[in-house]
Amino acid sequence: MEWITDPQIWASLVTLTVMEIVLGIDNIVFISVLVSRLPESQADKARKIGLGLALIFRILLLLVISWIIGLTAPLFSAFGLDFSWRDVILIAGGTFLLVKGTLEIHAGIEGEHETPGQKTAHPAYWSVIAQILVIDMVFSVDSIITAVGMAEHVEVMIAAVVISIAIMFVASGPVAAFIKQHPTTKMLALSFLLLIGVALIADGLGFHIPRGYIYFAMAFSALVELLNIAARRRRQRASAGAGDH
Repeated sequence: MEWITDPQIWASLVTLTVMEIVLGIDNIVFISVLVSRLPESQADKARKIGLGLALIFRILLLLVISWIIGLTAPLFSAFGLDFSWRDVILIAGGTFLLVKGTLEIHAGIEGEHETPGQKTAHPAYWSVIAQILVIDMVFSVDSIITAVGMAEHVEVMIAAVVISIAIMFVASGPVAAFIKQHPTTKMLALSFLLLIGVALIADGLGFHIPRGYIYFAMAFSALVELLNIAARRRRQRASAGAGDH
């Protein structure tokens, strides 16, 4: 129990928790976009299942750290580059995000030709769960490899993961509701997915893009969109006031 009074361990816990929360932004955006297309009752359930799976995957991976470390070992070489299992997973996950984001943007612009009804709700629901499952695995591998490089104690890593997932759980609800309430933000979130997908593929190919640049771009774009939403609301209130007179 000496670790409880060790300030270095507490410092690593705080640092790792913040890092896990930052890395979890990608997961929150993806889950929020997916569940925004589901009925409200199913959306909340899918969101909880998605974050629950993320927590389970991360803890399981932490319990097999030796295997995780092995994922960074070279697996094969191609085009003058060495590829590990981590690289393959990141490239596959990035490609999945690019394809998913492109299809969602196309559906949003061109419109979908689906017959609404209860029968189509269940397949859509399980399709969303399957997609969350896939991307949870991708983000979990990246997250845990980062955790292994930042902390030495498994207990600290598990605590940081649990705290970060709890914060993501609280934040994901308002984020998903906001995206559903403001359709223009969904297009922005889909653009973020494309950006994250490119970053994952670049990482897999050995070209690391500092996440700080990506998150700054996302934060700046989100701020501009919030200003646009505030301006639209102001115009709507002004129009409503003029109509009353």
